[in-house]
Amino acid sequence: MSLHFLLKAKARTLSVVQVLAMSDDDAFTLFREVRWGDGDEVVCPHCGMARRHYFRPARKIWRCAGCQEDFSVTSGTIFAFHKLPLRLYLAAVILFTNAVKGISALQVGRDLGVSHKTAYVLLHKIRESLLVGREESALQGEIHVDGAYVGGKVRPENKKEDRVDRRLAENQDPDKRCILVMRQAHTEAEVEAGNAGAKKTLTFIVKNENQADLGKLAPAYIAPGAVICADESDAYDRLPAKYAVRRVNHGKEYRADDGTTNNLAESYFSRFRRFHIGQIHKAAPKYLDNYANEMAYREDTRRWSNGDIFRDILGKCARALVSRDWCGYWQGNHRLGESLVV
Repeated sequence: MSLHFLLKAKARTLSVVQVLAMSDDDAFTLFREVRWGDGDEVVCPHCGMARRHYFRPARKIWRCAGCQEDFSVTSGTIFAFHKLPLRLYLAAVILFTNAVKGISALQVGRDLGVSHKTAYVLLHKIRESLLVGREESALQGEIHVDGAYVGGKVRPENKKEDRVDRRLAENQDPDKRCILVMRQAHTEAEVEAGNAGAKKTLTFIVKNENQADLGKLAPAYIAPGAVICADESDAYDRLPAKYAVRRVNHGKEYRADDGTTNNLAESYFSRFRRFHIGQIHKAAPKYLDNYANEMAYREDTRRWSNGDIFRDILGKCARALVSRDWCGYWQGNHRLGESLVV
């Protein structure tokens, strides 16, 4: 039996100790390299001019040679207006990286010695950068599709005669949402080369599995000629008009006689449930897209070294713009509505 990837030495190329051992100058240099490369040129976030701007080493800021505005290494990014040392932000990223099934704001707060409020917003800024930076090109080849419901758990009444049938639509909680996942499988050649499981994952938040939403999402995110593997839900009944569709009836079997499964989608939900139950405990509909995409990212990078994941996440944070949802969150600046894709 082969060794699990996380048990291999190549999975561990960076540690929390190494990040915390960085000086403020080391953290500054690393973030600068991730954002602008290791050359002398930097880009002004105010006017976009790229050149060797005037650098003030005492304050670690630049003055733009064009617009004369001052800017720092985090100006215009998701970490703009930060109050903590940059090294602690890098520490938060490595803690986020190493938590393969997610991490709670309470744990990050304890590990870094910051308040729950600070840790909560910081983690959501990282999640937002992953969502903003996700690659959304059309899925190709074999695609596994499925949906799972999150939220809407209602405590039953004490007496049996007071309880209602929660399976009926009129008794459903209005906060119940469906995560729809589409996962592209590796090709046969890639599997023979040692790659297994899914290659790329996209998640979407809908109110329920239905034909109308699938009819809009599939053409937008699945390339023509793809083979879709789905379960017996009638939400997928119209897809054969545009795609080759293979079905498995989970009421009778996990795997059809011809080998059809949608196990790649099921494996995504396995990780998400562990994250949901074991870490965050509750996912409000307003931010469910961030949580769902985080688990999609962890699935797609499950065989990367933690050093590579760290640099990739840090790069996405450097490219993400100032957050409209999380900058000033505790001063009352909240997202106005949930992100239903359809």
